[in-house]
Amino acid sequence: MKYWKLQKISSLYLDKLKPLPRSFTVALNRFKQELNPYAESEAIEGFRVSRYQTLASIKYLLIIIIAPLVINQFTKHFIIGPIVDHVWNKQHPGIFLNFSQEERAFIELQRYEEKLNFEILIGKYPNLSSDLIIKKIQKKALEITRNYTNESVNALKNMVTDAFSIAIIYSMLIKGRRELSILKSFMNEFIYSLSDTAKAFFIILFSDIFVGFHSPHGWEILLEMILRHFGLPENRDFIFLFISTFPVVLDTIFKYWIFRYLNRISPSAVATYHSMNE
Repeated sequence: MKYWKLQKISSLYLDKLKPLPRSFTVALNRFKQELNPYAESEAIEGFRVSRYQTLASIKYLLIIIIAPLVINQFTKHFIIGPIVDHVWNKQHPGIFLNFSQEERAFIELQRYEEKLNFEILIGKYPNLSSDLIIKKIQKKALEITRNYTNESVNALKNMVTDAFSIAIIYSMLIKGRRELSILKSFMNEFIYSLSDTAKAFFIILFSDIFVGFHSPHGWEILLEMILRHFGLPENRDFIFLFISTFPVVLDTIFKYWIFRYLNRISPSAVATYHSMNE
């Protein structure tokens, strides 16, 4: 039973090295299977192995996704969070972690002043004195200060807890090599079992999302969110340099994978991809 499982898993990787297309190999194996007198018992055994592989893969995938998230939130709110709050409130290091936060705070306060002056000019606050105007601006400034203080504290918490979560995922991948190999074989079998149209559809979908002509603005938003999440400065030069280089590298990897592997394993899928992409 265990030997048959290992043979089934290892055969998924050996299929990549065969010179014939996978579809031809599958048809030949099916014909040989129909002539096999033990086909029925082997089919039942194959179903059991496939079921075990599917359940083990789904279970392991859920564990490596849910466990780090739960541990991340637990450590952030009950362990790391209180420590960071105590150190921050005790030392009073300031409000902003970088110049980007400071610039956004000034712009937000400036827009509030302009909005308040506009509302006074159109008669919304006709009897508002200069002292009340100053008090409103001070109240808004204190509100902005609290918001950016919380953002700075949360950024420090995110740095520590995310690093801890990455270490947990890495240790789970190292200790669960057997489960990881089963998951890899399950994913390979799932991908190669798709039709040529489905393969071409997913390739076009992912390539257009990450390296398409409409992706630069999405990459910019994503990088800004990541930098704010960790409290890093939003350097526009770095963002534009990343956008101008990384999608090109990613597109090259996609094309190399199509030429090197997919063209050898499933030439019909490559032909379908080129037809749908034209």
